[in-house]
Amino acid sequence: MPLRLPNFARQVVFAASGLPAYVAQAQTLAPADTTRRKIGLEEVVVSASRVEESFLQSPVTVEKLNARAIRLSPAPSFFDAIEHLKGVQVITPSLSFKVINARGFANTTNVRFAQLVDGVDNQAPHIGGPIGNILGPTDLDIMSVEIVPGTAAALYGLNAINGLASFRTRNPFDSQGLSGQQKTGINHVADPFSSAKVFSETTLRYARALSPKFAFKVNGSYLRGYDWVANDQTDINPNGNASTGLYGVDNPARDAVNSYGNESPDRRNLTLGAKSYSVARTGYDERDLVDYNLRTLKGDVALHYRFRPATELAYTYRVATFDNVYQRSNRFQLQKYLLQQHALTLTTPVVQARAYFTQENTGQSYNLRSMGENLDRSYKPDTQWYNNFTMAWNTATAGGQNVPQALAAARAAADGGRLQPGTDAFRQRLGQLQDINNWDVGAALRVRASLAHAEAQVNLAEALRRNGSALPANLDLLAGTDSRTYIVTPDGNYFINPNPGQDPLHDNLTYSKTGGFVQIGGRFFGEKLRLTTTLRADKNDYFDLKFNPRFTAVLSPTPRHNFRLSYQSGYRFPSLFEGFSNVNSGQVKRIGGLRVMSDGVFENSYLRSSIDRFNAAVTAGINGALSQTRTQAIAANQQLLVKNPYTYLQPEHIRSLEAGYKASLGSGGRLLLDFDLYYNSYRDFIAQVEAYVPVQSGGGAPLPPDASLNAVATALNNTTLSSPNPTQARYRLWTNSQSQVQNYGGSAGIRYELAHGYLAGANTTYTRLARTDNGDGLEDGFNTPRWAYNLSLSNENACHNFGFGLNYRWQQGYYSQTFLVNGTVPAYHPLDAQLSYTAPASNLRFKLGASNVLNRYYASYLGGPSVGGLYYLALTYAVK
Repeated sequence: MPLRLPNFARQVVFAASGLPAYVAQAQTLAPADTTRRKIGLEEVVVSASRVEESFLQSPVTVEKLNARAIRLSPAPSFFDAIEHLKGVQVITPSLSFKVINARGFANTTNVRFAQLVDGVDNQAPHIGGPIGNILGPTDLDIMSVEIVPGTAAALYGLNAINGLASFRTRNPFDSQGLSGQQKTGINHVADPFSSAKVFSETTLRYARALSPKFAFKVNGSYLRGYDWVANDQTDINPNGNASTGLYGVDNPARDAVNSYGNESPDRRNLTLGAKSYSVARTGYDERDLVDYNLRTLKGDVALHYRFRPATELAYTYRVATFDNVYQRSNRFQLQKYLLQQHALTLTTPVVQARAYFTQENTGQSYNLRSMGENLDRSYKPDTQWYNNFTMAWNTATAGGQNVPQALAAARAAADGGRLQPGTDAFRQRLGQLQDINNWDVGAALRVRASLAHAEAQVNLAEALRRNGSALPANLDLLAGTDSRTYIVTPDGNYFINPNPGQDPLHDNLTYSKTGGFVQIGGRFFGEKLRLTTTLRADKNDYFDLKFNPRFTAVLSPTPRHNFRLSYQSGYRFPSLFEGFSNVNSGQVKRIGGLRVMSDGVFENSYLRSSIDRFNAAVTAGINGALSQTRTQAIAANQQLLVKNPYTYLQPEHIRSLEAGYKASLGSGGRLLLDFDLYYNSYRDFIAQVEAYVPVQSGGGAPLPPDASLNAVATALNNTTLSSPNPTQARYRLWTNSQSQVQNYGGSAGIRYELAHGYLAGANTTYTRLARTDNGDGLEDGFNTPRWAYNLSLSNENACHNFGFGLNYRWQQGYYSQTFLVNGTVPAYHPLDAQLSYTAPASNLRFKLGASNVLNRYYASYLGGPSVGGLYYLALTYAVK
């Protein structure tokens, strides 16, 4: 069994991130200079091999933002600037929440991409991924950013099969003094859904070395603004009444993307005038349910002690509380959300170790879909509403109204007494439902979860040499181990403990993993060839031991020309939500795919996709020329039903092959070229499937295994959806794809240092999905544009301490498939720009900038907000 670590005290087992003792630059604002810089020749990276190495000679693709690149970027923050890197895709669920991804299969909860701050994973434990940069460094404390756009699981575990982002912050010994930054801006300019709003972010940093051995730093920031609005009114169910010729606004089963409470669980088939109509409750728009005022307050304190040069112990405490909008299968209002993290790190020339403990409290957050559903049901139960609708329809048609008019009149009558947005009664009921932790009748998200992690890394080659070993100088040997435990306090709605003790509601759920790796490498032929082999092993609760190998080769005929080749595999274990969720939401139960959570469901269920086709055929039979009875239509179409072919969760596995070339050319290395090609093959790809279990009317027990197909079909016909005694139990299950999923692509980038300090850059990325079987039936998608490119031009000192930066990004439209909505995300092409002025004598820097300066609104994914221009002025002050 893997090691279980119940609390932070027991987690303080020295562990390592592989980050060497880093040397940070002073934080004073250096005067902009126009001297030519060598690009890449002197840059180093750490994340590619867990040891410091040349940027040019890294064995896998690495993208880097250094301090200069961050200053030149027109993006409002260093985190926003990541979107301009080669091979990186960023989506925007919120103004203060962006999600990084690489090489496909993007979503708003990207559990396939890891994000580290000084080696510490800053994910929200129950989500399984980071909430943007909420728990990350500020603009004043960031030193550099490294992105590995490809699997990094062999070295890092952490489910980093799509990539890794590593943030390095400034060391208080080497970067002292008081710094401050004020950003003030405006967004929602010419927004049809909002008036223009003010954006503000105040940031402070103070660092001081009290002696040659002890130093500390304090960071804090406070952000306020008005979030981007999601108001997509596209009908997700446009053919819900196709058999009666009702479309658009006449469709009584209309389900707009950003409207909640009118989804499939909120519909019934009503027989009206001898025809069958699908009718949905009315629901509420997202902007009626959300307070788009956002707030983020975060800070960190770090204490550093240097025993001697290159040997340092550091303790860091990070805390953040925030409000914004988040999207998983549904969209959520995150409100008074709290994240805290303690980290202890030891760095020596031989051993690097760390332990950390992260706590998460979702505060007063709530589910928007459940809120819309239960606002409607709280003033009038479904049965009463549909009875009122039917009676009003009969009255309207008796009075001579046509079908669309009668349907509109019936809805108006059934909605009598409905809570109206903006009224005191509406606000009062919304507040009440926020506090009900049961999504069948309320909307509260009340999760408390923790993550305890420890890891250690030893440079065995260095240790042996320091002990007098005659180990060849060209040989490298590295070993590491790590252990992680997730701890969830069951809330009875979102999580339960499947194996509870005496107190089921307070008996914590734990989920653990232990692993380690060994890496051996050598440099040959006068260091022109570097070979490295890595083997990693991981043991996770509920799964057998898994092995991940990695093989890399770098050929450097000269220091300026470097060819790389790598092969590696990686496993991704199910996240907490994928494995253990237990949520009742709108009469659909979302349950984890581990057998301990979903025993019996897979075997007894039918795919919802087939049930939808079956029900549509039944309705067409009733409404068509044959005028079948419901019983006849069910009998005629029951063969359309498909038994659920999926089963319990297994770890996701990837095999990845990558080749690349990187060169620094020209006088002084002014030209940097970087190309890469990759091919990925996925097995047991983790995704979701929706399936229904036919149950006995009134009893709730599944139909017996020997039940006839006709009995199953009758139970699965949607005439009884959302009734008090449903004849089907509806589930959304995490499972594995049965087909081989493959994708491939590549990227190319060029940067050129022109005369007089001008820096020009261009990069392009190609990503392609190739499935061997498209009939998989799973509700998860590639969600990645095939082509994207960035163009940039900048200069820190173009004229008399004035500088500028321009970046243009174009991204091709792509097909998006999620549980919220499927469809095409249109292409978009924002232009970012900034003009800066540096006053060296006063340590001031002014930056007037804009993201999406042309204010062309776009959505980076379906169901997400419409993103317009953000115009800002940043004033930065720093002294030693």
